[in-house]
Amino acid sequence: MAFKLPDLPYAYEALEPHIDARTMEIHHSKHHNAYTTNLNNAVAGTPLESKSIEEILKSISTAAPVVRNNGGGFYNHNLFWEVMSPNGGGLPTGELAEAINASFGSFEEFKTQFSNAGATRFGSGWAWLSVKDGKLVVSSTPNQDNPLMDIAEVKGTPILGMDVWEHAYYLKYQNRRPDYVAAFFNVINWTKVAELYAKAK
Repeated sequence: MAFKLPDLPYAYEALEPHIDARTMEIHHSKHHNAYTTNLNNAVAGTPLESKSIEEILKSISTAAPVVRNNGGGFYNHNLFWEVMSPNGGGLPTGELAEAINASFGSFEEFKTQFSNAGATRFGSGWAWLSVKDGKLVVSSTPNQDNPLMDIAEVKGTPILGMDVWEHAYYLKYQNRRPDYVAAFFNVINWTKVAELYAKAK
């Protein structure tokens, strides 16, 4: 198998009360697992089998829809689990904090734009903080698309992704997506985001 479902870096219940254990369990063991399996099946026996997920996504316009949907789902969730932590929340520091201030004027303005990107994404999708040409940009994508893809409206290297598919929050928050978005800020792993920023800038 070319791609493997990663283990979560914490227990399913670790993000309580912000994200409930049952949601995390279904999201990881069912949804992410299905994207991984379907991606492996889609690339098996093709030239894509030997490529990294990043390479596949960067030329996704040439791939079949099944690769776009499941490849995006595989990559997006790999990032999603990493940028959350039971010890998350608070404020970014150091170079990342400076970059946020330089790009958005303040952390509060970044938070407003990022929250809005997630809350107003129609249907299923993601909100992103990405590095583009050395600067930070906020965007959102439909379905399992992401800023790495050559079809993305706003391209860049994602360093923070928030899943706003209903399966990410519906058991706990039902139709109150803005409440989930607000809760997400309590679990953001800014240390990991800063690490990804340092690599991407």
